[in-house]
Amino acid sequence: MFKNILVHIPTERLARPAVDGSISFAMSTGARLDATAIGYESTNVPFVAEGGAAVAAIFEVERERAQERAEAAIRVFETEARNADISYTTRAATAIPAEARAILCAGARLHDLTVMTQPDADHDSYDNVMPREVLFQAGGPVLFFPYTFRGAFSAKRIGICWDGSRLAARALHDAMPLLQNADALTVISITSSEWTLPESSTDYLLRYLAQSGLPARVASFPSARSEIQPAILSIAADESLDLLVMGGYGHSRLQETLLGGVTRDMLQAMTVPVLMSH
Repeated sequence: MFKNILVHIPTERLARPAVDGSISFAMSTGARLDATAIGYESTNVPFVAEGGAAVAAIFEVERERAQERAEAAIRVFETEARNADISYTTRAATAIPAEARAILCAGARLHDLTVMTQPDADHDSYDNVMPREVLFQAGGPVLFFPYTFRGAFSAKRIGICWDGSRLAARALHDAMPLLQNADALTVISITSSEWTLPESSTDYLLRYLAQSGLPARVASFPSARSEIQPAILSIAADESLDLLVMGGYGHSRLQETLLGGVTRDMLQAMTVPVLMSH
Protein backbone atom coordinates (compact mmCIF):
# COMPACT_ATOMS: atom_id res chain seq x y z
CA MET A 1 0.00 0.00 0.00
CA PHE A 2 1.18 3.53 -0.74
CA LYS A 3 1.28 5.29 2.63
CA ASN A 4 3.93 7.96 2.07
CA ILE A 5 4.04 9.81 -1.24
CA LEU A 6 6.50 12.47 -2.37
CA VAL A 7 5.21 14.96 -4.92
CA HIS A 8 7.46 17.36 -6.80
CA ILE A 9 5.72 20.69 -7.42
CA PRO A 10 7.33 22.45 -10.41
CA THR A 11 8.44 26.04 -9.86
CA GLU A 12 9.01 27.07 -13.48
CA ARG A 13 6.03 25.29 -15.05
CA LEU A 14 2.37 24.84 -14.23
CA ALA A 15 1.90 23.20 -10.84
CA ARG A 16 -1.67 22.09 -11.49
CA PRO A 17 -1.03 18.59 -12.98
CA ALA A 18 1.09 17.49 -10.01
CA VAL A 19 -1.24 19.19 -7.52
CA ASP A 20 -4.49 17.79 -8.91
CA GLY A 21 -3.08 14.34 -9.54
CA SER A 22 -1.31 13.85 -6.22
CA ILE A 23 -4.09 15.23 -4.03
CA SER A 24 -6.84 13.19 -5.66
CA PHE A 25 -4.58 10.12 -5.42
CA ALA A 26 -4.01 10.77 -1.70
CA MET A 27 -7.73 11.21 -1.13
CA SER A 28 -8.49 7.82 -2.70
CA THR A 29 -5.71 5.93 -0.90
CA GLY A 30 -5.46 7.72 2.44
CA ALA A 31 -1.75 8.32 1.86
CA ARG A 32 0.21 11.22 3.31
CA LEU A 33 1.68 13.68 0.82
CA ASP A 34 5.07 15.32 1.23
CA ALA A 35 5.20 18.18 -1.27
CA THR A 36 8.56 19.63 -2.30
CA ALA A 37 9.12 22.69 -4.49
CA ILE A 38 12.65 23.77 -5.35
CA GLY A 39 13.50 27.13 -6.86
CA TYR A 40 16.55 26.81 -9.07
CA GLU A 41 19.43 29.18 -8.42
CA SER A 42 21.46 30.18 -11.44
CA THR A 43 25.17 29.45 -11.47
CA ASN A 44 25.76 31.98 -14.28
CA VAL A 45 26.68 35.27 -12.65
CA PRO A 46 27.88 38.11 -14.89
CA PHE A 47 31.28 39.70 -14.29
CA VAL A 48 31.07 42.53 -11.75
CA ALA A 49 33.97 44.94 -11.51
CA GLU A 50 33.12 46.00 -7.94
CA GLY A 51 34.36 42.70 -6.51
CA GLY A 52 33.22 40.01 -4.12
CA ALA A 53 30.60 42.00 -2.21
CA ALA A 54 28.74 42.85 -5.40
CA VAL A 55 28.85 39.22 -6.56
CA ALA A 56 27.50 38.08 -3.19
CA ALA A 57 24.66 40.57 -3.50
CA ILE A 58 23.75 39.22 -6.94
CA PHE A 59 23.74 35.67 -5.59
CA GLU A 60 21.47 36.74 -2.73
CA VAL A 61 18.98 38.38 -5.08
CA GLU A 62 18.98 35.24 -7.21
CA ARG A 63 18.39 33.08 -4.13
CA GLU A 64 15.50 35.28 -2.97
CA ARG A 65 13.83 35.05 -6.37
CA ALA A 66 14.24 31.28 -6.39
CA GLN A 67 12.71 31.10 -2.91
CA GLU A 68 9.75 33.20 -4.05
CA ARG A 69 9.13 30.77 -6.94
CA ALA A 70 9.24 27.79 -4.58
CA GLU A 71 6.88 29.39 -2.07
CA ALA A 72 4.44 30.40 -4.80
CA ALA A 73 4.32 26.81 -6.07
CA ILE A 74 3.77 25.46 -2.56
CA ARG A 75 0.92 27.91 -1.99
CA VAL A 76 -0.93 26.43 -4.98
CA PHE A 77 -0.55 22.98 -3.43
CA GLU A 78 -1.50 24.07 0.11
CA THR A 79 -4.71 25.74 -1.02
CA GLU A 80 -5.97 22.53 -2.59
CA ALA A 81 -4.58 20.25 0.12
CA ARG A 82 -6.37 22.13 2.91
CA ASN A 83 -9.66 21.90 1.05
CA ALA A 84 -9.12 18.18 0.47
CA ASP A 85 -8.56 17.50 4.18
CA ILE A 86 -5.59 15.19 3.66
CA SER A 87 -2.42 14.63 5.66
CA TYR A 88 0.49 16.53 4.13
CA THR A 89 3.74 18.38 4.68
CA THR A 90 5.39 21.02 2.50
CA ARG A 91 8.91 22.16 1.77
CA ALA A 92 9.97 25.19 -0.24
CA ALA A 93 13.70 25.26 -0.88
CA THR A 94 16.31 26.72 -3.21
CA ALA A 95 19.32 25.04 -4.79
CA ILE A 96 21.47 25.00 -7.87
CA PRO A 97 20.24 22.38 -10.38
CA ALA A 98 22.71 19.66 -9.38
CA GLU A 99 21.84 20.03 -5.69
CA ALA A 100 18.12 20.13 -6.50
CA ARG A 101 18.42 16.81 -8.31
CA ALA A 102 20.26 15.26 -5.35
CA ILE A 103 17.70 16.56 -2.85
CA LEU A 104 14.70 15.22 -4.73
CA CYS A 105 16.26 11.87 -5.62
CA ALA A 106 17.34 11.28 -2.01
CA GLY A 107 13.88 12.17 -0.76
CA ALA A 108 12.22 9.84 -3.26
CA ARG A 109 14.18 6.86 -1.92
CA LEU A 110 12.37 7.06 1.41
CA HIS A 111 8.84 7.26 0.00
CA ASP A 112 6.57 4.54 -1.33
CA LEU A 113 5.89 6.49 -4.53
CA THR A 114 6.99 9.72 -6.17
CA VAL A 115 4.66 11.90 -8.24
CA MET A 116 6.14 13.95 -11.09
CA THR A 117 4.84 15.98 -14.01
CA GLN A 118 5.71 14.84 -17.54
CA PRO A 119 8.46 16.96 -19.16
CA ASP A 120 7.29 19.62 -21.58
CA ALA A 121 9.71 20.19 -24.46
CA ASP A 122 8.07 23.54 -25.27
CA HIS A 123 9.41 25.03 -22.02
CA ASP A 124 13.13 25.38 -21.29
CA SER A 125 13.36 24.56 -17.61
CA TYR A 126 15.21 22.27 -15.23
CA ASP A 127 11.72 21.07 -14.24
CA ASN A 128 11.94 19.06 -17.48
CA VAL A 129 15.20 17.37 -16.45
CA MET A 130 14.12 16.35 -12.96
CA PRO A 131 11.52 13.67 -13.89
CA ARG A 132 13.99 11.49 -15.79
CA GLU A 133 16.62 11.86 -13.07
CA VAL A 134 14.17 10.82 -10.36
CA LEU A 135 12.98 7.83 -12.41
CA PHE A 136 16.52 6.44 -12.70
CA GLN A 137 17.72 7.39 -9.21
CA ALA A 138 14.72 7.03 -6.89
CA GLY A 139 14.85 3.28 -6.40
CA GLY A 140 11.06 3.09 -6.42
CA PRO A 141 8.01 3.72 -8.61
CA VAL A 142 7.33 7.12 -10.15
CA LEU A 143 3.84 8.19 -11.19
CA PHE A 144 3.96 10.66 -14.09
CA PHE A 145 1.01 12.91 -14.86
CA PRO A 146 0.73 14.43 -18.34
CA TYR A 147 1.39 18.17 -18.36
CA THR A 148 -2.14 18.56 -19.73
CA PHE A 149 -3.68 16.67 -16.79
CA ARG A 150 -6.46 18.39 -14.85
CA GLY A 151 -9.05 17.20 -12.36
CA ALA A 152 -9.24 14.01 -10.30
CA PHE A 153 -7.15 10.89 -10.85
CA SER A 154 -8.88 7.50 -10.69
CA ALA A 155 -7.06 4.27 -11.57
CA LYS A 156 -10.04 2.02 -12.27
CA ARG A 157 -8.93 0.80 -15.70
CA ILE A 158 -5.21 -0.06 -15.87
CA GLY A 159 -2.98 -1.20 -18.71
CA ILE A 160 0.08 -3.36 -17.89
CA CYS A 161 2.85 -3.12 -20.50
CA TRP A 162 4.49 -6.53 -20.54
CA ASP A 163 7.57 -7.99 -22.22
CA GLY A 164 8.64 -10.45 -19.54
CA SER A 165 11.67 -8.37 -18.52
CA ARG A 166 12.92 -7.59 -15.02
CA LEU A 167 11.82 -3.97 -15.25
CA ALA A 168 8.34 -4.87 -16.49
CA ALA A 169 8.05 -7.24 -13.53
CA ARG A 170 9.32 -4.54 -11.16
CA ALA A 171 6.66 -2.13 -12.38
CA LEU A 172 4.00 -4.83 -12.10
CA HIS A 173 4.84 -5.54 -8.46
CA ASP A 174 5.21 -1.85 -7.59
CA ALA A 175 1.76 -1.17 -9.02
CA MET A 176 0.07 -4.08 -7.23
CA PRO A 177 -1.76 -1.87 -4.67
CA LEU A 178 -3.42 -0.11 -7.61
CA LEU A 179 -4.05 -3.30 -9.57
CA GLN A 180 -5.84 -4.85 -6.60
CA ASN A 181 -8.35 -2.00 -6.54
CA ALA A 182 -8.90 -1.69 -10.28
CA ASP A 183 -12.13 -2.59 -12.05
CA ALA A 184 -10.45 -3.80 -15.25
CA LEU A 185 -6.91 -4.83 -16.23
CA THR A 186 -5.51 -5.01 -19.75
CA VAL A 187 -2.16 -6.65 -20.48
CA ILE A 188 -0.52 -4.79 -23.37
CA SER A 189 1.83 -7.14 -25.20
CA ILE A 190 4.02 -7.16 -28.29
CA THR A 191 3.61 -10.03 -30.72
CA SER A 192 6.94 -11.27 -32.03
CA SER A 193 8.14 -14.06 -34.28
CA GLU A 194 11.14 -14.63 -32.00
CA TRP A 195 11.00 -17.46 -29.49
CA THR A 196 10.64 -16.46 -25.85
CA LEU A 197 10.57 -18.40 -22.62
CA PRO A 198 7.08 -19.61 -21.73
CA GLU A 199 7.63 -18.15 -18.24
CA SER A 200 7.92 -14.69 -19.84
CA SER A 201 4.72 -15.00 -21.83
CA THR A 202 1.44 -13.23 -21.32
CA ASP A 203 -0.17 -16.60 -20.58
CA TYR A 204 1.99 -16.95 -17.49
CA LEU A 205 1.28 -13.36 -16.50
CA LEU A 206 -2.46 -13.93 -16.85
CA ARG A 207 -2.14 -17.04 -14.70
CA TYR A 208 -0.21 -15.12 -12.06
CA LEU A 209 -2.78 -12.33 -11.98
CA ALA A 210 -5.67 -14.81 -11.82
CA GLN A 211 -4.07 -16.54 -8.83
CA SER A 212 -4.11 -13.15 -7.11
CA GLY A 213 -7.79 -12.70 -7.95
CA LEU A 214 -7.03 -10.23 -10.73
CA PRO A 215 -8.52 -11.31 -14.06
CA ALA A 216 -7.16 -9.52 -17.12
CA ARG A 217 -7.52 -9.48 -20.87
CA VAL A 218 -4.76 -9.14 -23.48
CA ALA A 219 -4.33 -6.49 -26.15
CA SER A 220 -1.37 -7.10 -28.44
CA PHE A 221 0.29 -5.49 -31.46
CA PRO A 222 3.20 -6.26 -33.86
CA SER A 223 6.77 -5.53 -32.80
CA ALA A 224 7.74 -2.67 -35.12
CA ARG A 225 9.95 -0.60 -32.81
CA SER A 226 8.93 2.79 -34.24
CA GLU A 227 5.27 2.06 -33.61
CA ILE A 228 5.38 0.74 -30.05
CA GLN A 229 4.67 3.94 -28.15
CA PRO A 230 1.85 5.11 -30.48
CA ALA A 231 0.35 1.60 -30.33
CA ILE A 232 0.35 1.63 -26.53
CA LEU A 233 -1.38 5.00 -26.44
CA SER A 234 -3.86 3.83 -29.07
CA ILE A 235 -4.76 0.83 -26.91
CA ALA A 236 -5.03 3.12 -23.89
CA ALA A 237 -7.58 5.20 -25.80
CA ASP A 238 -9.50 2.20 -27.14
CA GLU A 239 -9.70 0.61 -23.69
CA SER A 240 -10.42 3.93 -21.90
CA LEU A 241 -7.49 3.31 -19.59
CA ASP A 242 -6.86 5.58 -16.61
CA LEU A 243 -3.28 4.45 -16.04
CA LEU A 244 -0.41 2.67 -17.79
CA VAL A 245 2.14 0.57 -15.88
CA MET A 246 5.53 -0.02 -17.49
CA GLY A 247 9.22 -0.48 -16.81
CA GLY A 248 11.39 2.61 -17.03
CA TYR A 249 14.37 1.55 -19.11
CA GLY A 250 17.83 3.07 -18.99
CA HIS A 251 19.93 4.88 -21.53
CA SER A 252 21.80 1.99 -23.18
CA ARG A 253 19.93 0.81 -26.25
CA LEU A 254 22.08 -2.33 -26.29
CA GLN A 255 20.41 -3.39 -23.04
CA GLU A 256 16.86 -2.46 -23.97
CA THR A 257 14.15 -4.92 -24.92
CA LEU A 258 11.46 -3.99 -27.43
CA LEU A 259 9.57 -2.03 -24.80
CA GLY A 260 12.74 -0.30 -23.62
CA GLY A 261 12.84 2.16 -26.49
CA VAL A 262 9.48 3.67 -25.57
CA THR A 263 10.53 5.11 -22.19
CA ARG A 264 11.86 8.32 -23.69
CA ASP A 265 9.00 8.51 -26.19
CA MET A 266 6.41 8.01 -23.45
CA LEU A 267 7.92 10.78 -21.35
CA GLN A 268 7.77 13.03 -24.39
CA ALA A 269 4.17 12.19 -25.29
CA MET A 270 1.71 10.66 -22.85
CA THR A 271 -2.07 10.96 -22.87
CA VAL A 272 -2.78 9.20 -19.58
CA PRO A 273 -0.86 8.94 -16.29
CA VAL A 274 1.98 6.41 -16.38
CA LEU A 275 3.54 4.53 -13.47
CA MET A 276 7.15 3.62 -14.25
CA SER A 277 9.74 1.66 -12.27
CA HIS A 278 13.46 1.38 -12.97
